[in-house]
Amino acid sequence: MASSTSNPASLEEKGSIRRNEVANDDDPDAGLSEEERAAIDKALVRKLDLRLIPWLCLLYLASFLDRTNIGNAKIEGLIDDLHMSQSQYNACLTIFFVSYSLFEPLSNILLKRMRPKIYIPLIMILWGICMTFMGFTTNFSGMMAARWFLGLTEAGLFPGVNYYLSCWYKRREFGIRAAVFFSAAAVSGSFGGLLAAAIARMDGVGGKRGWAWIFILEGIATVLIGVVSFWVVVDFPDDAHFLSDDDRRRVLKRLKDDQQSSAMHEDFKTTYLWQSLTDWKTYVGCLMYMGVDGALYAFSLFLPSIIKELGYTSTKAQLLSVPPYAAACILTIIVGWLADRYNKRGVFNIGISLLGVLGFSILLGSRNIPLSYVATFLGALGIYPCISNTITWVSNNVEGVYKRGVTLGIVIGWGNLNGVMSSNVYRGQDAPHYTLGHAIVLGYLAIGLLGGSILNYILLTKENKRRSAGERDHWIQGLGEKQIEDLGDMR
Repeated sequence: MASSTSNPASLEEKGSIRRNEVANDDDPDAGLSEEERAAIDKALVRKLDLRLIPWLCLLYLASFLDRTNIGNAKIEGLIDDLHMSQSQYNACLTIFFVSYSLFEPLSNILLKRMRPKIYIPLIMILWGICMTFMGFTTNFSGMMAARWFLGLTEAGLFPGVNYYLSCWYKRREFGIRAAVFFSAAAVSGSFGGLLAAAIARMDGVGGKRGWAWIFILEGIATVLIGVVSFWVVVDFPDDAHFLSDDDRRRVLKRLKDDQQSSAMHEDFKTTYLWQSLTDWKTYVGCLMYMGVDGALYAFSLFLPSIIKELGYTSTKAQLLSVPPYAAACILTIIVGWLADRYNKRGVFNIGISLLGVLGFSILLGSRNIPLSYVATFLGALGIYPCISNTITWVSNNVEGVYKRGVTLGIVIGWGNLNGVMSSNVYRGQDAPHYTLGHAIVLGYLAIGLLGGSILNYILLTKENKRRSAGERDHWIQGLGEKQIEDLGDMR
């Protein structure tokens, strides 16, 4: 990978540890040997992992389950019961991505202002309520309204958690954590199919159809998780009460040693927004992410329908959707670990995308049921690992608390806006082969691969060579330390 700089962060001014202490090299391990420092650092990272990652994964599992379970509800009779046409169903998918994408670029600023332990649980409770009431809708209009507010309230979680994690970890530690976090999306695909098949057996209980119970029970579960999150989610490192004073100092110092502004406080200025909007990395990042994210939503929303049209019953289609997601979950974690270890995110993005291209090429041309089912595995394997790897790659090459937050918001928001397109590509009239849908997903993957990953790799490699040759040294000549720090990744 070619990379320039690293992760965003946002640390509150509150808390017992202040940034000027870090700036003054307040080292709680002064005088210790390198071996002792390494042992303390390893134990600290393990402590962070155990406290942060499992719960955040659970939150994203709930999030992705709640946004995509409409695909499971569809094959349980949702369209017929609400007297909707296929185009109206697609409109319900589309409207989610409109509100989701509009709010996403602002979400990281709100996360910083409101603090994670308030903001994250609050949006979870709100979208859980929206999900629950989706089970009580009786017509197209009600479902449209519920999906609009679901998108609005869910928008802050994915960019917010990626932003939040970058406040805790070094650049070369971030990839595997982002991969484990995002693997919850693949787990939700596996778990969602099993859960939907089980809940659908409640058909008729309380006068409600099985698809309605999918929404109601999963929504109530999200609300409960959100309430518990007020006590489980922690704020930024300088106010993390599960750490000792020395450990909080260690977290901030290791970020500063990694040359991250995550270790320092920044007040918001419009300059940071402008820096993001005028940086070519923002727009190449958008191309990369739209390629894999557009494919992701088309795949995840319609996989049960694609498998059902291969000739299986609805229950068997729910169950057969599990293995591709399970395989994608495993590969996502492996790629995250390898990309961190070898620092080659671009190479992995390019290689993994080719699996997706192969899978959807097979789906496009195959009329053989077993081969088409195998192709769904390749599709999942070629999409899911690239999501977290792309976010990490973008994050690692943008520096500055707010600039990175804004850039991630723009990149992720633009990617999710393509859900408007991808939620309409698998049309009912194209069943059972879905030639148009498979072709468009293949096009998305090509954009992410050629216009995104390969282009980004080439441009970053050239930029790094210029910096190594001293061609960018004039940017910092005559500037003080604080002025150089303010330049972010332009230093």
